[in-house]
Amino acid sequence: MKTITFTINGSPTSVTCPPAKTLLAVIREDLFLTASKECCGKGECGSCSVLLNGEVVCSCLILAAQVENQHITTCEGIGLTANMDIIQKSFVEEGATQCGYCTPGIIVAARAYLNEINEVPSIDEIKTALGGNLCRCTGYTKIIKAIQTAAEKELNRDITEQ
Repeated sequence: MKTITFTINGSPTSVTCPPAKTLLAVIREDLFLTASKECCGKGECGSCSVLLNGEVVCSCLILAAQVENQHITTCEGIGLTANMDIIQKSFVEEGATQCGYCTPGIIVAARAYLNEINEVPSIDEIKTALGGNLCRCTGYTKIIKAIQTAAEKELNRDITEQ
């Protein structure tokens, strides 16, 4: 067992666990943050996506020992029902979820992508940005629209704030 200290969703945290326990297991079992899901356990589907120091990673592939002194953001850290992020609101408005299993991982990846750009992305750009996230239900049309809607809203907000 090892005590691992890191920041999750802006809060300093310490967890005592086996160092080989996955970050996903720590997030779900020790911290009770359940948005991130395990689907494939191999880093192929993206359902467990989180931000590690601002970069999208599959938390099922990261060991707890690897996050010592690192910063992690889960979907819960992006926003909750009471304070949803623009990307989350756009997913709701556009009906971009069906079963919802992949949604938190896609929202994490979309938030990271929107943080990097300052334009409304094309369909192909969004497909590339979501390349590590699989959705078996939606066909991506509404997901892509939700991301474009969020980008438009962010651009409009930035213009009005200037």
